[in-house]
Amino acid sequence: MRNAYLEVTYRSGKPLVAYYYLPRVDGQRSVRTRRVEAGLLIDFAKDGRPIGIEITARSMLSVTVFNRVLRELGFPPVKRQEIASLIAA
Repeated sequence: MRNAYLEVTYRSGKPLVAYYYLPRVDGQRSVRTRRVEAGLLIDFAKDGRPIGIEITARSMLSVTVFNRVLRELGFPPVKRQEIASLIAA
């Protein structure tokens, strides 16, 4: 997978949790998880590369915090509209 994308799980029509897939090699799986912020967990592949960010507490999510985590991981920031549905709900 070459591009990052967001997958959202809904319950009763409202966003419950989300997963931000980072670019990865096909077949890579998570072998380790690290909590970086309240409500944000980073999954890492066997080779140590980050492969995704689980968003477990969307009410605590902000674009600023999310982009800080992405920058620390070496990825470009997201635009507000890319995660707006999680923040507004």
